[in-house]
Parts: sequence; structure tokens; C-alpha cells
Amino acid sequence: MTQPLPVAKAHRGSISTLEDLIGHTPIIELKKFNTGTCRLFVKLESQNPSGSIKDRIALSMIEAAERSSRLGRDGTIVEATAGNTGLGLAQVGLPRGYRLILVVPDKMSREKVQHLRALGADVHMTRSDVGKGHPEYYQDMARRIAGEIPGAFYVNQFSNPANPAAHEKTTGPEIWEQLDHDVDAVVVGVGSGGTLSGLGRFFRSVSPKTEIVLADPVGSVLAPYVQSGELIEAGSWVVEGIGEDFVPPNADLSFVKHAYSIPDRESLLIARTLLTREGILGGSSSGTLLAAALRYCHEQTRPKRVVTFVCDSGNKYLSKFYNDFWLIEQGIAERQPKGNLGDLVTRTYREGGVVVVGPEDTLLTAYGRMRTADVSQLPVLDGDRLVGILDESDILTAVEGAEGGRKQRFQAPASSAMTTRLHTVQANEPIDALLPLFERNEVALVLDGEEFVGLITRIDLINHLRLNT
Repeated sequence: MTQPLPVAKAHRGSISTLEDLIGHTPIIELKKFNTGTCRLFVKLESQNPSGSIKDRIALSMIEAAERSSRLGRDGTIVEATAGNTGLGLAQVGLPRGYRLILVVPDKMSREKVQHLRALGADVHMTRSDVGKGHPEYYQDMARRIAGEIPGAFYVNQFSNPANPAAHEKTTGPEIWEQLDHDVDAVVVGVGSGGTLSGLGRFFRSVSPKTEIVLADPVGSVLAPYVQSGELIEAGSWVVEGIGEDFVPPNADLSFVKHAYSIPDRESLLIARTLLTREGILGGSSSGTLLAAALRYCHEQTRPKRVVTFVCDSGNKYLSKFYNDFWLIEQGIAERQPKGNLGDLVTRTYREGGVVVVGPEDTLLTAYGRMRTADVSQLPVLDGDRLVGILDESDILTAVEGAEGGRKQRFQAPASSAMTTRLHTVQANEPIDALLPLFERNEVALVLDGEEFVGLITRIDLINHLRLNT
């Protein structure tokens, strides 16, 4: 069994605050991947209190602001974040009595946003499809909000010198000690640039042979800029937390010796493979870093010691890329297109992707399943046979009325309220078959012969058109 290398600092006995647990994360060698002639290690930054490497910079930036008096008693912290820096700022700042306002792009995972709000942060969601200079771009919005609040501290991790300083003073020395002063390459991603620059400075001073390798999502401008010296037009990518449409002031790309652009599909599938092979639950950016590290290892002709990061915990992405149906909806999972309605059913009944109810299940049960799954209609199946459909208006009609008998009405069977006049379509029909159903404000009930396949809604059609544009 693979054993973690010693951590840079052991904690003995009790601790006084969670801040004492920031950093000092373990390193483990990956044994179940083909790494060529190299040995590949990962530093488990997911073990920080809020679950990511960003705890380090949050502590550093808040303490620097306190020392410089930019952040006073009962002050307000404002930041633009992909989620993890916000979680770090909440973990450090809220217990110190600060108010925290975060501006988060709308592509961030639901788990991150819910975590931030549960901690007590004031979260403002904004668009992820606009660039720097647009009033709804997350950094521009955060800067504007900070300017409207007297005495607010705008963190600005992208330019804040305490960001790379955190990695120069803590992350780098930990790696150096844990790998016995023998490190040939460090593979990093760039969100704000702090990890890259901080580690670049540290290893330049202690180990000139150590190469800094950039892992970047396809669509980001950073790896192409390193490779060509030219800024391309940014695309889009699914991976969270790394990749940019500009070069952050904190990102000193002169440290980079090799740069790899990694497609979303490769990143996400490798992150999932890291879990199944090594038991390590990492986030989407961890997949990008690991993919780039493996490419680097396979290019080497002599043994090297390479380290990269599990930047954050994958429990923040369980509803996203660890969800097979989400991968299908994003066009990332491999599916053989058929050119018919079957292509639009991303969540099939046979694979357990459709929430259903039986005719004898109560309306209360049906309501509970709707709430849990966040859907507004349920197919009603008797065994495997589709016998009806029940939507929220059907339940409302059945249970409204005098309060006295409402409890009993919720106990009525689904069959008493469901719609039985069903307009179904066959999976092998063309997409045009949906139009009459949608014109009648109906959901498409898809069958393969007599077998129930799944549902198609307007949003499914929109998603299909988006993926095939």
C-alpha cells in the first residue's frame, strides 16, 4: 500500500483554531498510473480546512491587509472568485468578525455556492459568458461593489502580492522538505497566478534544476501565450478554478518551461480515474494538472521526480463531472449519435436517470420526489409500463381546498391525479416530432416500442442544439 511521505509539520494534540490546519498537507506517490521513467507525486491540498489550496492565500492576504490597516475591525472583505478563494476567505475572515461579499461566475458548482452561503458569505452570482471590461464580469463587479462600501477591502487575488508570497513561504518549502530536496518538475495551473509565481520564486532560489510546468484548459489564453508569445482569443472550458482569458498580474509566466493545453474531456475523465485507481477524490482542475503531469512524464527520457497538486476536493463537484448524466449533457461522455430523438434523452429510465412514481404511491411521495430531484413532472410507471404522467399542477389541483382534509388528500394515490391521455413519441423519430408537443406545452414521453425510455423537455432540446452548433 502506498504510504504518504512525511508532512512538513505534524500537529500533535489539540489545536486552537482551524487556521492552524492550513498547509502542512501530505504528499503521496501515484503508483497506479503509467508515468514512464518518472516518479509522480501529488500534494493533497484538498486536506486544507475548506478543502482547497486557496486557504493558504486567504490567510496570507487577510493577515497582510490587517498589518497594513487596509482591513479594520468589523470591516468588509470583497472578492471575485471561482469559489475556492471565497471559501478560504470565509474560513479565515468570518470567524475574525469580518463581513464577506463574494462575486461568483454562474458556471461554478452548486456545492461551492451552497458551502459559501452556509458559512455566512454574501454571494452575488454573475455571468460567466462575458469578458474583462463588461460590467457583469465577475472581477469588474467585485471592484465596483467594493468601491461603493466605505472602507471595504477588495482582495484582488489576481494582483495581491500576498498571494504568491503564501506559496513562496509555505507551499514551496513543504514540497522541498517532503521530497528530500530533490524535485525535477512542479506542475501547476493558473487561476490567479499565485501558485505559479510563488513556487517559481522559491525553486529558483533553492533548486535551479526544478522546472515549472503549466497545465491549462483548452480555451484559456495562457498556454498558447507561453508557446507563441501571442494572446489568442479566449474560448470556453468546463474545468473550474484554472485557466484565464487574460494574463493575471500575479502570473509570472517567465518561470514556465513547458505548457500543455488539456481538453475538458481529458481533464474530467482523468480526475475520475484518479478516484477509481488511487482513491483520491479531486476536483476538475486536479484532472487538468494530472493530465499535464502525465504528458510531461511520458516525454522524459531519464528518471525525474515530478510533483503536482490535488488542488481541491471532488466533493464540491459531485453534482457535476462525477455525475454520469451531467457528462452526457455536456457532450463529454462518449455516445454514438443516432440522428433521432434518442440522442436528446440524456437521462434514461433503464440507466436509473429518470425519477418516477408508481400509481399506488401517494401524492405526498410524488411531491417529495419532485422536490428532491428538482423536477416539475414525474412519469407514472406500473412495473415498467408507462401509465400516466403527474405534474405539479395535477398535485395542486388534487390537494387544494379546505385545510381540514388536506392531509388525507396528500395520501391519495398518484393514479387519482395523474394524466392518462399520453402523447408519446418513439425514440427513432426525428427531432421535428417534438414541435407539436412543445406547442401544446407538453413534455415528450419517449418510448422504444412499448418500453419507456425517458423524457425530453425544451431545455433538453436547447442543450442538444447548443452541443451541435
